[in-house]
Amino acid sequence: MSELNASILSYPHRGHWGDNTYRGNCSGHVIKDLLDTYHPDNFIEVFSGGGTGEDVAAEYGYKDSIHLDLNNGWDALKDDLPRSSDFIFSHPPYWSIIDYNKVRGEYTDTDLSCNSSYEEFIFKLDQVNEKIYNALTVGGRHAILIGDVRKKGHYYSIVKDMTWIGVLESHLIKQQFNTESSKYQYNGKFIPITHEHLLVFKKIGVWQVDVKWTRDVHYNLLEMNRVTWRALVQSAIQELGGQATLAQLYDILKGCKRAESVSDWKAKIRQTLRASGFKRVKKGTYTLDIS
Repeated sequence: MSELNASILSYPHRGHWGDNTYRGNCSGHVIKDLLDTYHPDNFIEVFSGGGTGEDVAAEYGYKDSIHLDLNNGWDALKDDLPRSSDFIFSHPPYWSIIDYNKVRGEYTDTDLSCNSSYEEFIFKLDQVNEKIYNALTVGGRHAILIGDVRKKGHYYSIVKDMTWIGVLESHLIKQQFNTESSKYQYNGKFIPITHEHLLVFKKIGVWQVDVKWTRDVHYNLLEMNRVTWRALVQSAIQELGGQATLAQLYDILKGCKRAESVSDWKAKIRQTLRASGFKRVKKGTYTLDIS
């Protein structure tokens, strides 16, 4: 076995553990190296899938390890973890990229890979992660392996959007091999996803629960105090199709928040246009200078 000694992980060969035909099965080397790094007293695996973690645990002497999945009748949303642990590894579905109802041959509406909205998936994943955290003993760790998803032209970063429960101790990047996207050639600016995230969260107190989450917020530059005049003028020119007269710029920017803080906001616009990044095409008319 080998300890994790760098934040970039690369396992070209997944190893002999588990069912290598089970879609989405993670490399046994990930679990093996985690166990060798943290040396837990006991080991629980959530979303055990094709049996990789169980094989690794058996080979390296974790006789009382527990491996939970819908495959063996454990429902992550309905059931509690059967005992506490100082180390829990989870490898949840990456939203609906793989439909595990089809893999199992039966439908379960609490399967996280069901065709739910992304928001519903994140909500359910947060529920499971909270349950895992609550099962940890003080000083225990939850290591979660999760990937990003691209669907219908949109990029979804599960690791960013899920709630972080516990104190983040490590964030490792794992290179992916033999992905579906790697089988094809792409034109244009499409960049295939060939990485996963391995996050290790630690429970540091009996009652304390450390939580962090992100939110999506859309601001209007015209209503912001800290925006620069350059950004305002650039945006106004772009809104007008790439070319604008002074009169047009005055009209768009007259009500912006920044204009309230200066006595002569029109002079600020003219001063900004004289700086680099803008080009005068004729008297009183300007474009962006991106040459």
